[in-house]
Amino acid sequence: MGRIGISCLFPASWHFSISPVGCPRILNTNLRQIIVISVLAAAASLLYFSVVIIRNKYGRLSRDKKFQRYLARVTDIEATDTNNPNVNYGVVVDCGSSGSRIFVYCWPRHNGNPHDLLDIRQMRDKNRKPVVMKIKPGISEFATSPEKVSDYISPLLNFAAEHVPRAKHKETPLYILCTAGMRILPESQQKAILEDLLTDIPVHFDFLFSDSHAEVISGKQEGVYAWIGINFVLGRFEHIEDDEEAVVEVNIPGSESREAILRKRTAGILDMGGVSTQIAYEVPKTVSFASSQQEEVAKNLLAEFNLGCDVHQTEHVYRVYVATFLGFGGNAARQRYEDRIFANTVQKNRLLGQQTGLAPDTPYLDPCLPLDIKDEIQQNGQTMYLRGTGDFDLCRETIQPFMNKTNETQTSLNGVYQPPIHFQNSEFYGFSEFYYCTEDVLRMGGDYNAATFTKAAKDYCATKWSILRERFDRGLYASHADLHRLKYQCFKSAWMFEVFHRGFSFPVNYKNLKTALQVYDKEVQWTLGAILYRTRFLPLRDIQQETFRASHAHWRGFSFVYNHYLFSGCFLVVLLSILLYLLRLRRIHRRTLRGASTTTLWLEEGLPSQKMAATQG
Repeated sequence: MGRIGISCLFPASWHFSISPVGCPRILNTNLRQIIVISVLAAAASLLYFSVVIIRNKYGRLSRDKKFQRYLARVTDIEATDTNNPNVNYGVVVDCGSSGSRIFVYCWPRHNGNPHDLLDIRQMRDKNRKPVVMKIKPGISEFATSPEKVSDYISPLLNFAAEHVPRAKHKETPLYILCTAGMRILPESQQKAILEDLLTDIPVHFDFLFSDSHAEVISGKQEGVYAWIGINFVLGRFEHIEDDEEAVVEVNIPGSESREAILRKRTAGILDMGGVSTQIAYEVPKTVSFASSQQEEVAKNLLAEFNLGCDVHQTEHVYRVYVATFLGFGGNAARQRYEDRIFANTVQKNRLLGQQTGLAPDTPYLDPCLPLDIKDEIQQNGQTMYLRGTGDFDLCRETIQPFMNKTNETQTSLNGVYQPPIHFQNSEFYGFSEFYYCTEDVLRMGGDYNAATFTKAAKDYCATKWSILRERFDRGLYASHADLHRLKYQCFKSAWMFEVFHRGFSFPVNYKNLKTALQVYDKEVQWTLGAILYRTRFLPLRDIQQETFRASHAHWRGFSFVYNHYLFSGCFLVVLLSILLYLLRLRRIHRRTLRGASTTTLWLEEGLPSQKMAATQG
């Protein structure tokens, strides 16, 4: 009868066999075999269930962690726990042209993963309000009296000192970063203002404040910081955690000879203010240039930086294109447009002997104003009268020359170099005027659709001004929309459309633009990106401290708590080995006894025959 041998790579003395007959044979199995089979079955079952439990538990924890991380960004409204010693703080002062604002940020201890950034968020006071304060005028107003700058900025620093725990002041970095207003000052005046800050602030405040913590940043730096802040809040610097996330192939700058890596797709940003328009987006692929002159220009527009805490790790190296276009903001564009209207009309009147725009009954017909609205342009003591015709298509055609496009490849507004965008695998967020143009009046902010937008804009422009005023009085538009918005909505809609599609060359069927005022219900400032970039090496300190602690005896308790399933498995293996070894000793002992019995029996049977042989002999 056939028998199935079970060896499991055990020593020969451990081998046993099971008859395929079934139950009758099993009933005859000795105790040792039953014990071994039972122990093996129990161990296998326990290990299987342990693996299942661990996988489910940690898989669920991973999913829960991801959900909680995004939920924390959406509902980050709790007051900061200033009694928690593991919370760190950072302070950034944005010294703009019209005023200065201070932002206080906080973050928990780094999680120890060198591939993760600090989880920085805005500090909130006891009333759950962001710790922010603004003062006027701008710091550039003290260009001729730099000795007063420290007194000017002291209220902001006192405000921060009251919110940051006193024990944390000496380890809290303070950054004073100056933007547009300071950029236009002579270098000597900039230096005098910064020197006054660097001399006086350490005397009165204990914040971590070194020479490199106060500077005038360029428009390029400001754009990079804004791009970092937006993508951090969107979670685009984190690891790929599921197959549904959009990814992109990236050639790491400086490592073009190596294979491209896959990482999360970052979002580009478009920001149209009153004076300027800015674009910033990642350039994942190595770029080529049409000429050496274009390459030289591109160097000033492409920023390459490492957001990781280790300069030798390239996982967080990014190449970002940033360009700022002065005069391309909504209000500045309208001013340029009116200047052109005035100059051209005056010249035409002189040549043809006409009186267009010189009297209310002979107005200049402006296609970029709502139908039948009346407006005026004041220049050099002269007044030009306008009346809107509300022709959106003609308005677009009229303002196209203001884009200053050239025939050179890879260029945008004003003929400025622009690296190619992979439109099929990209995403952009439009802020400020991009949001106001789509939402305040047209009520269609969010996902942008060119066809829907142009239809709504055409209808608005062609609507009589009296009807628009009636709708305004009935509160049908956004609460912060005013008459100035209603008057110039037609022009700004056309301007936004042309800048986006003609200036930056986005196709009219582009579906991945989101116009927004906030991200996850939070207004994201460039100062968030600034502190993220400037504190990027801090996680390395925490990681080194964790490594040092892990090398001591404390790691045993830590490992036991978080690896108890592995410990249980090892314990069962050892227990099983001891049990099988004891069974083996028992078997050897039985063989020894059986051998001794056989020898004794042979001696008892063999001696008589020997005696008989001796007698016969």
